[in-house]
Amino acid sequence: MAKIRSLLTAMVAGVAALSGTAKAQSVAAPAATGANAQYVNAPIMKQIPNAPRPTGHCGIFETCASTKIGLGRGDFMIRLSGVGVLPQDRDSRVWLTGATGPMTELKRSKLSTTNQAMPELTLEYFITDNVSVDLIATSTRHEVAASGANIPGGKLDVGSAWVLPPTLTFAWHFRPHKRFNPYVGVGATAMWFHNMHGANGMSLNSGFTGGPSVNVGFDYQIVGNWFFNADVKQMFVRMHAWAKGGVLDSFGAGTKIRAHESLDPTVVSAGIAYRF
Repeated sequence: MAKIRSLLTAMVAGVAALSGTAKAQSVAAPAATGANAQYVNAPIMKQIPNAPRPTGHCGIFETCASTKIGLGRGDFMIRLSGVGVLPQDRDSRVWLTGATGPMTELKRSKLSTTNQAMPELTLEYFITDNVSVDLIATSTRHEVAASGANIPGGKLDVGSAWVLPPTLTFAWHFRPHKRFNPYVGVGATAMWFHNMHGANGMSLNSGFTGGPSVNVGFDYQIVGNWFFNADVKQMFVRMHAWAKGGVLDSFGAGTKIRAHESLDPTVVSAGIAYRF
């Protein structure tokens, strides 16, 4: 029995000693601090199983890493603009003729053509980084009148006409692949007159005409593939028109008025373009 008591006493003493050692180590061990604390004490992030992944898609109204800045070779643009057509009415000449009499020029007489504003559609393609070719399409309606000391009554309302002036232009762009890109151009205009209506019972006619044109303007990249454009064209074209019948017959049966005029319209436009 004495041996058993001695063995139990030794076991209890050993367990107490081990317990004290573990407690002392627990108290002595410092908490993780400093640079290591963020890793030791960091919360475990839960992974969202169905989180959307980036697709690389760029919206139509966004400028993304993949968006090309400025304009250059191979770019094709469609532009919608508001255009003002301002005829200059230079160098007018008016003739009056009877049914059998000779044609007489009416000195100090001229034609006047009203200004007009309409939408305009432009297609443009960049052949090189610096050179583009564009075609504009619009149609405007203008009122025409003759005035002067030798015009019966001092002024005569001739009528109205729609004008279709498609213009092909080659332009040189100074700053390809830049947001702001000014240019100058040279081209040619063909001009058709259609839906002509004479005033005061007259019949009004005009022939096909055409001539050179020059222009200046700029493109500015707003966002993504959207651009703002401003442009001024100067066209050099003449109008050949004649009127007969109606009120002119009161000055003699078969009386006609014939006119040549340098319309030379200035065309001012501003609009939005999209590059494809």
